[in-house]
Amino acid sequence: MKALVIGSINDTGLIGLAQRLEKPEIHYLLIGSGDAAQLGKYGVSKVYQLAALVDETSFAETLVDLINKETYSLVLAPVSKYFKTAIPMAAQKMSAPLLVDVVDIKQVGNAFAVVFNGIGNRAQVTIKVTDKAFLMAPPTRFKPSENPTGTTTETLQPKSVGAIKVVSTEEKPKGRVRIEDAELIVSVGRGFKKQDDLKLAFELAEVLGAEIGCSRPIAADLKWLGEDHWVGLSGHKVRPKLYLAIGISGQPQHLAGMMESKTVVVINNDPNAPFLKNCDYGVVEDLYKFVPALTKRLKEVLKK
Repeated sequence: MKALVIGSINDTGLIGLAQRLEKPEIHYLLIGSGDAAQLGKYGVSKVYQLAALVDETSFAETLVDLINKETYSLVLAPVSKYFKTAIPMAAQKMSAPLLVDVVDIKQVGNAFAVVFNGIGNRAQVTIKVTDKAFLMAPPTRFKPSENPTGTTTETLQPKSVGAIKVVSTEEKPKGRVRIEDAELIVSVGRGFKKQDDLKLAFELAEVLGAEIGCSRPIAADLKWLGEDHWVGLSGHKVRPKLYLAIGISGQPQHLAGMMESKTVVVINNDPNAPFLKNCDYGVVEDLYKFVPALTKRLKEVLKK
């Protein structure tokens, strides 16, 4: 069975998902820079390299042409705002199913069973797929095993579509840690009264060596932080060793993005906040009193 994994050089976790098939032939659509040859250590036999992301419509058309050329049974893509637009376009053009937040696949004869999270991560659903399908999942959820093989590389030219034209691209600052890869996250919500008050969370994150996350209102509505920080069903899926939520009520949309965290700590002044029923440790207190005190105490402990 042939499978195509899509992503940057940092999204190789999805290869681990493809490896769960029986003797899969795995190809990789590498977006951006990166050593394509290193993908061969995970059993990737062919790499198509696309220099940079194009607009979602052009990418969908380019992907459909590639799928028709190679006759892939499975196409696996990371969960991100960009791919949540581009991959459904490709799936619709091919009249193929699209399953999001996949946690496992198992081959059953010439078909395969796909397990994915549903109802805001509150249930797992299994569907049998008999034809080609598109799957989306956080790459950090999986780990590929090494199975060295020879790899061929081919440059992929994006297909130009209609009136859509990319006039410029700008790379994110190098050296920046993606929130999906963070092991420690301090996440903020509407419990903060104004944007300047977020400095309390940033000071705590600096002491812990953590990344800053946020709930939907902070990024999408108030725009106090960029969407790179947004954790949730429509944002980024994370699974850190520690997720510290400050002033976040804990609605299902947010929980869906962080329920795989190893340890969850919640600070909220509302004893009835839903998050307090979905955490390992809960603190019912005014964040304006507790967070500075916690930061101060951690500084004292870490100095010893």
